[in-house]
Amino acid sequence: MRSRPEPPSDPAEPNSPAARGFVVAGHALAAPRAAPGLHVVATPIGNLGDITLRALETLAGVDLIACEDTRVTRKLLERFDIGTRLTPYHEHNAAEARPAIMRRLAGGEAVALVSDAGTPLISDPGFKLVREVAAAGLAVHTLPGPSSVLAALTLAALPTDRFFFEGFLPAREVARRTRIGELSRLDATLVLLEAGSRVGDTLRDLAQGLGPRDAAVCRELTKLHEEVRRDTLTALAAVADGLETRGEFVLVIGPPARGADIMPQAALDALLRARLKQDSVKDAVAHAVEASGRPRREVYARALELAKETRDDQA
Repeated sequence: MRSRPEPPSDPAEPNSPAARGFVVAGHALAAPRAAPGLHVVATPIGNLGDITLRALETLAGVDLIACEDTRVTRKLLERFDIGTRLTPYHEHNAAEARPAIMRRLAGGEAVALVSDAGTPLISDPGFKLVREVAAAGLAVHTLPGPSSVLAALTLAALPTDRFFFEGFLPAREVARRTRIGELSRLDATLVLLEAGSRVGDTLRDLAQGLGPRDAAVCRELTKLHEEVRRDTLTALAAVADGLETRGEFVLVIGPPARGADIMPQAALDALLRARLKQDSVKDAVAHAVEASGRPRREVYARALELAKETRDDQA
């Protein structure tokens, strides 16, 4: 592989265009010095071939790259023979690292911000840095590119005209189920991130809270073992224990049924009152969920309210 162009012999010009460059497919390309300011650079989510030429040029042309894990970003830079200095910037050191980055930006330097994979600011602390840079009147540049959220949406075969990115659900069961109940009211496709160790529990809670909506489980997107499973949440939850849990997951859930498919509240109340006269709360809820098209958690909560009203009236 050819190395990038040699730096100039004149030490007074360490930042000249000739000193910066990158290598693509054995071809050495020079990179001009990047414009002063913060450059938000999207990097591959798996396949390194997804990086853009503009991203490579910028990473080679900035004075500093702020990244989540220097070991991860260094592998990317080594692949393209980029020698720019790295500095860690992540959720655990952001408060301490930001002032140093701000000083460099205020001094007219160019700094790139990258995450370990995908587009910065999505589920990472980058927005605080962008906010501070913008508030200081300094330039912010964006270099769009790979995103696991958009990649999953393109593969899920679900509506994309309106979607809501939730990120990671709470790890604790009660908080997770509560948040799912809140999400059930959104008329949009939902996009969630999840760790392999929790994906089974999350799918079961989603099926219970959202009902049999269409969904897709996307694993290891753009990587060698990329996998997409499409089915209803109920069916996916039923096979959750058999899923491969290694890798990174994106869950995409279709929006709730619309119009006539959703039973009006008054009709739901009438149905629950009738069923509660002859069935247990559990059986009444099971029947109402199937008939109404509404999430189980919502129907169950309403059934408890109606059952209590009935007891109070009889007291």
